[in-house]
Amino acid sequence: MTDYHIVASRPGGPEVLVREEITVGAPGPRQVRLRHTAVGVNFVDTYFRTGLYPGPSPAPLGGEAAGVVEAVGAQVSEFRPGDRVAYGTGGQGAYASARLIAAEHLVHLPDGLSDETAAAVMLKGMTAAYLIGPCGKITEDMTVLVHSAAGGVGSILVQWLVATGVRVIAHVGTPGKAARVAAMSPDHVLTCGFDMLAEEVKALTDGAGVAVVLDGVGKASWTASLASVATRGLLVTYGNASGAVPSFTALDLVDAGSVFVTRPTLRDYAASGAERQALVAPLFTMIAGGQIGIEIGQRFALDKAADAHRALEARETIGSTILLP
Repeated sequence: MTDYHIVASRPGGPEVLVREEITVGAPGPRQVRLRHTAVGVNFVDTYFRTGLYPGPSPAPLGGEAAGVVEAVGAQVSEFRPGDRVAYGTGGQGAYASARLIAAEHLVHLPDGLSDETAAAVMLKGMTAAYLIGPCGKITEDMTVLVHSAAGGVGSILVQWLVATGVRVIAHVGTPGKAARVAAMSPDHVLTCGFDMLAEEVKALTDGAGVAVVLDGVGKASWTASLASVATRGLLVTYGNASGAVPSFTALDLVDAGSVFVTRPTLRDYAASGAERQALVAPLFTMIAGGQIGIEIGQRFALDKAADAHRALEARETIGSTILLP
């Protein structure tokens, strides 16, 4: 079997993604050689491809996958060959048929969770977990605005928040996506443009705004998000799907009502094995209990990763997208 990975040969569009044959050697101390069975695709992958997030060139891509352990290195006692595992941290390089990865980044998969679902949910699910938990500190008495509610992270956020009793205002771009999100039972689903969004949110909250905005859109939604936050509320801008947020000053936050703004990343909320386990444990429990359903809207062959990126950037995807080696 000839192993290969997909890399960005240079910063650019999907056309810069190329297939390269690789040799995956024996694992070193505290490493595992993992045979991938499914690989997750996330919008952040496009940031590494375009160079928005700097890295090596050629640039390895992909931050989450599921697979089977083929071999373990010295000092690895928690995994053995044949174990089903997944990861959502560990650096770029998941767009590969196989790889070496530090054992600390892996988690065991429960019997009822398929490899495809795991690959589709690890990074997005852990992201939702930290946004709701240690970052947003969201409680059931709050009202929360979720952008891109039909997307991979957004759909998990909506289901998780609804399951815990939070009042949810979901925002999507099209009526078709609105119908899908409505099936998740948020309190409200909005399809208006960003120019009207804050007005709609204020109307639904008696003029107060929401306690927390969870915004993975970035530049296009920034003004609307800031205007939708309640006094002393929190705006969490966790993605740049439309580009980086514009420059702002501390006085802008004063004018918005003494609001708080944070730009978090998963690596800072999953910096240790214990933190990663704390994020995936409730995630797996909620999936097993049927409170969170993971929709895989698109499947591409691994060597067709460029097509997956084109669909993602064109906003043509629903739910999660995976690559199959």
